[in-house]
Parts: sequence; structure tokens; C-alpha cells
Amino acid sequence: MEYRRLGSSGLKVSALSFGSWVTFGKQVDVDLAVDEMKAALDHGVNFFDNAEVYEDGQSELVMGKAIRKLGLLRKDYVFSTKIFWGGSGPNDTGLSRKHIFEGVRAALDRLQLDYVDLVFCHRPDYETPIEETVRAMSNIVDRGLALYWGTSEWNAEQIRQAWELAYRYGLNPPTMEQPEYNMFHRERVEIEYAPLYRDCGLGTTIWSPLASGVLTGKYAQGIKDGRLTLPGYEWLRKIYESDEGRRRIATVEKLRPLARELNATLAQLAIAWTLKNPDVSTVITGASRTEQVAENMKALDVAAQLDEGVMQRIEDILGNQPQAPRNWR
Repeated sequence: MEYRRLGSSGLKVSALSFGSWVTFGKQVDVDLAVDEMKAALDHGVNFFDNAEVYEDGQSELVMGKAIRKLGLLRKDYVFSTKIFWGGSGPNDTGLSRKHIFEGVRAALDRLQLDYVDLVFCHRPDYETPIEETVRAMSNIVDRGLALYWGTSEWNAEQIRQAWELAYRYGLNPPTMEQPEYNMFHRERVEIEYAPLYRDCGLGTTIWSPLASGVLTGKYAQGIKDGRLTLPGYEWLRKIYESDEGRRRIATVEKLRPLARELNATLAQLAIAWTLKNPDVSTVITGASRTEQVAENMKALDVAAQLDEGVMQRIEDILGNQPQAPRNWR
């Protein structure tokens, strides 16, 4: 496993991490969570991601029980949660001081932890003054309930405003952002945030490296007569029956021969590609079965094969080279 600094902070996280989104508490029970987390640990993963909204808190409950069963030594691992959607009450959502404080405390109870290493503002809150949010998150760090705070899916202007407010008032600034990043979703991470890596030392814990599964190649097998026929993917139907969706599926099929040359799956190639970006601190992976964990970890070996020539071949297939970072790892 490779370990990378989280932006300019001193914290080191595994280049591949493990998240519980859409699996823990739904497809994955406590026993399977133990098996999956153990498999990740065996491959050197030290960062585990969660959020209060995942399965209405059930995801954190499952992970908390798994942590206890595994008997993990707390100092060796990095755990996170995200705060925004905590319930249906008028103060159970958003980034007010009240919800941030109560949401973090509730998440810690579910995770059975005294503190999380990372806490994220899961989305920007347009109804709460950003100064209130920055002060509340800084206070969470000061109280020792979290060690670092950051954002998720905030735009660059919002992150910079939070960072400048923190420094103006002597508060703890945001350390990291958790954005979507994959071969089809690049501009924010590669262009919009570029000044923040330099000016603010921003770290990134990226999610959806497989573009909601399309980069695994499974949708190509589910297309018949121009329609998506795979069961259980109704929420993606409008996207992947559109012209852009069909273009993405066709692009993935063009990547398939290259993946075969590298003795890799399409999923491993997609994850490996994100690892090549020097501004990516960690790539969050997930799994609904234990075997998937080991399969995802092989992306580290695939990344080692992605030299300049291979990366250029990928750019040629993607057809969006102008968005590529200046220097790949």
C-alpha cells in the first residue's frame, strides 16, 4: 500500500481507502462488514469513510460494530463521517452550529468512537452563514471530536471563503474536500480546485472513481435495442439512455482492449487512472462482497503500469485531454 499526505497536513492516508456508501446497512450486515474491512486492512488500508445520511445512520452502526469486533487499535486507523442530512426535524439538516454539534455526537455514538479523524460538511448550506459553519467546525476540532474538518462537493469559491474566514479569525481551516472524480467527471478536481492545492494545501478524498458503475463495463452488457435492461438500475436509466450516456458506454468499450493488455479489469483501470493524479490524496472504494475488496486493491499494481504512453492512449480514447493535469504521478 502507498500512503499519501492529506493535502499539506501531516496526516497520511492509504492511497486506496474503503467506504460504506450504498452497501453497509443495506447489502452488507455486520458479519460481512467485518470480512470486508478485514480484507481491506490486510491490504494496508487505513482510512474508512462513512456519513450520517448513509442508510439513515445504519451504515455507521454497522461499521461501529465491525470496528469493535475487529478490535482495531484506534491510533492506527483513520475514520470519517459527513454531516448535513441527519433527520427530518427542522434542525436535523444543514450546517448550523446546532446540527453540526449534535450530528457529530450522534455519529460518534453510532460508530462507538471517541472521535473521528475527519469530519466533512457533506454539502454547502445556502441557508446558514458560512462563518457560523466555519466556527462550528473549528469548535468540533478544538473539542477533540474530530482532528480535521473539510467539505464535500463545495465549489472552489466556497472552500476559499471558508479557508480565508478561518485564517482571519484564528480558527481551524478546512483541510480536505471529498469530490466526485473519474474519467467522465474531471473539471472540478483538475481545473476548478487547482489554485486551492497550491494556495490552501487542499487534500482530496475522492468518491465514485467508477462513475456510478459505468466504468466497470457492466452497462454495455445491459443495453439492448438502445435501452438499459439491467435490473435495479432504474435511477440510472435516464442518464444512460441519453446521448451522453450512450457516448460514455461506447467510450468504456474502447478502453476494454487496453485493460486487457494490462491484464486488468475495467474497474481496476479506472481506479488506477484516478491514482495517477498527484492532487488525489486517497480514492474511496466500496464493495458488496469480500472478493471485490481484493479486486479493487489490485488497482495499485495497475497504476504502476500507467506510464506516460499509456496515459496518453487513455486521453486519446476519452477525447478530453485539455482537462488533464499537467503532471501525472
